[in-house]
Amino acid sequence: MFTIPEQFSTATKANLDAQLAIFAAFTSKAIESVEKVIELNLTVAKTSIEESSAAVKQLISAKDVQEFVSFTTAQAQPNTEKALAYARHLATITSSAQTELNKATEAHVADTNRKIVAFVEEISKNAPAGSENAIALLKSSIGSANASFEQINKSTKQAVEVLETNLNTAVNQISQATAKATPAPKKRNY
Repeated sequence: MFTIPEQFSTATKANLDAQLAIFAAFTSKAIESVEKVIELNLTVAKTSIEESSAAVKQLISAKDVQEFVSFTTAQAQPNTEKALAYARHLATITSSAQTELNKATEAHVADTNRKIVAFVEEISKNAPAGSENAIALLKSSIGSANASFEQINKSTKQAVEVLETNLNTAVNQISQATAKATPAPKKRNY
């Protein structure tokens, strides 16, 4: 039979180990996400430099003002689409990281919850007579805290889904508006 201080010590050590594991998982996912953002930014910068160089060469070789304006106007739509693609890719990286962190958090909370319930059960077996009400209150508090966490988690997921839907709708509307506003380049007969 364990004494209560030994039980607390064992529970504290297990909780500390679990917290270190979740911290390591969070840190790893954060670093992975930062690496993806850096890779995305490097790719965009490299592509941008190459495309800018080609565009400058075309602008310099324009034979008249109309050709210059036509080329400049024709660049608006692809540039807008590239910016939107970048934003989508960045949102995907962020969403993926958030999903992974949420999964890790949920697993950690479930594991901690299971350990707390087991600990309370162990304490209740060794509790002195007359402490039944206190243990019932403790179990009720744990149940209420779990229900609250699940409700907050559910509400957060719904809010994220609504935000993603609104973001996608806004991106599509901007893309369509840009496509309508950008005139097609005029073809010239030589």
